[in-house]
Amino acid sequence: MRIDIITVLPELLDSPLNHSIVKRAKDKGLVEIYVHNLRDFSDDKHLRVDDYAFGGTAGMVIKCEPVFKAIEHLTLQRPYDEIIYTSPDGERLNQHIANTMSLKQNIIILCGHYKGIDHRIRESLITREISIGDYVLTGGELAAAIITDTVVRLIPGVLSDEQSALSDCFQDNLLSPPVYTRPAEFRGMTIPEVLLSGHAAKIADWEFEQSLERTRLLRPDLLEE
Repeated sequence: MRIDIITVLPELLDSPLNHSIVKRAKDKGLVEIYVHNLRDFSDDKHLRVDDYAFGGTAGMVIKCEPVFKAIEHLTLQRPYDEIIYTSPDGERLNQHIANTMSLKQNIIILCGHYKGIDHRIRESLITREISIGDYVLTGGELAAAIITDTVVRLIPGVLSDEQSALSDCFQDNLLSPPVYTRPAEFRGMTIPEVLLSGHAAKIADWEFEQSLERTRLLRPDLLEE
């Protein structure tokens, strides 16, 4: 998989894309991630990529020219399965979207910034808009990092135990069951006996019941979906 991220603040992506699971995936050659500075595609002598909004709306808007140049530069080199815009009014990121995206080959993520991007970009170039929640960030860089992380960890071979991803929260629209580790007793607190039984079927039944109950209590909206 290849992921190209277009941003006005590439420095914000240095840490999340170069540590932990994402770094491991890159080191294994399972994913290529390239961060492109939108200002490199500006024709302005001061490398500006934004301008005032028509109609007097407060805030600056990212212009068409540098975004079109950046995306056309990439799409001339290879086809892309998705061109994603990180937007607070996009579809909300969930595990199903992450699963779907992990099957793609080439993805572009355009980070929103300022008041947003010229709407003609959204109409002409963007194939999918994704939000990470009902709130506004200073820019889409953190959202792009989150999208990248959720997708990359699902690529086969990234996690040492591939079954781990299949049992994550939300994979079946259920929260994960409680988990425990050694020691089996700590300060008088013990773990459920079934986890010590070695009986795989009984443990699986217990985990499902716990997932269902926790979802009913904490996220009943997931069961409605």
